[in-house]
Amino acid sequence: MSDDPTTPPGRGRVRPAARLDGLRPSVIREMTRLALAHRAVNLAQGFPDFPPPPEILEAAQAAIARGDNQYTITWGIPPLREAIARTMQELYGLRFDPERHVAVTCGVTEAICAAILAVIDPGDEVVIVEPFHENYLPAVRFAAGREVYHALEAPLWELDPGRLARAFGPRTRAIVLNTPHNPTGRVFTREELEGVARLCIEHDVVAITDEIYDRIVHDGRRHLPLASLDGMAERTITIGGLGKTFAVTGWRLGFACAPEPLASALRTVHDFLTICAPAPLQHAAAAALAMPESYFERTRADYALRRERMMAIFDRHGFRAQAPEGAYYAMTDFSGLDARRDGEAFARLLTTEVGVAVVPGSSFYGTPGLGRSVVRWAFAKRLETLDEVDRRLERLPSVLAANPA
Repeated sequence: MSDDPTTPPGRGRVRPAARLDGLRPSVIREMTRLALAHRAVNLAQGFPDFPPPPEILEAAQAAIARGDNQYTITWGIPPLREAIARTMQELYGLRFDPERHVAVTCGVTEAICAAILAVIDPGDEVVIVEPFHENYLPAVRFAAGREVYHALEAPLWELDPGRLARAFGPRTRAIVLNTPHNPTGRVFTREELEGVARLCIEHDVVAITDEIYDRIVHDGRRHLPLASLDGMAERTITIGGLGKTFAVTGWRLGFACAPEPLASALRTVHDFLTICAPAPLQHAAAAALAMPESYFERTRADYALRRERMMAIFDRHGFRAQAPEGAYYAMTDFSGLDARRDGEAFARLLTTEVGVAVVPGSSFYGTPGLGRSVVRWAFAKRLETLDEVDRRLERLPSVLAANPA
């Protein structure tokens, strides 16, 4: 093996780490770049196009002005950790000591990475329910773990504990579970989650739960944290965030709540990954969590209107979709419109020629061949934006006719 630094990439010692084999930069963010280049309406990346509540903007500005601009305690300022612990207890009956069990992170993405790095040894298996958010797999690879997939079945996306059990084995160390679910919009039921809990307890597995959309649920549903089920509090790392609920995705504020010894391990990883989340924005986040319940009710009502508008657009233009139960995404099957292209080609055509950016469904799967005929839409947009999407999609039939696969 050559030590010559001029050796071509992929040979010798001057090469990327093997753990990156098969990984690529985010497809979601790639579609955002494509949308910007073609002036497409961006329904690819999940960020709102409307402003955050003025109260939290004022809190951030006040924190900057009074000098809260230096490092904070690594795991977050006390008022924010206390607010997180109080929220978890009031909403879900979960008890976390803000001094020991809560860590404020740079977004849910960092929290997921820190959690997996904190519990996974090389060769450990991590069960990933697919379709899944694209940062889960890289986090497992960074920890030198091995991913094991369990696929939900369209169009209902039900989580069948009997089928899920086949993914568990002697090397299973953790499962990553997301509810409300991105990209399908499912809100898993108590029965489904109790099946997951039984498997975790039977196989002595840690559950890492991504619950960032817990306050965005539809049709009177309530989010149920896995940690609230019998036997799960001591084996669950519960992860949430502020960016989606309060329309501040660029602030990169997440949190992880866990019992010992998981909390100390996660805090150690977080300490060396990012030191701390942005200081003034932590103060604004504490103000956000103090918002009255009327804010969350209004947010749910607003998203219900957006969902209704989006479902009408799908129906009008020939996309097949199941109405999401939570979050602000929908997976649609486009095979009735274009049976020849795969999702990546269809998403690119929709972005460059129609002017509406979406995400190919295959980017949410690790199993080859799955997600080929679906794309994901993020409808956290103003109704006027969705009206523009409706108008642009009127061009789709002519675009497809002019661009046969």
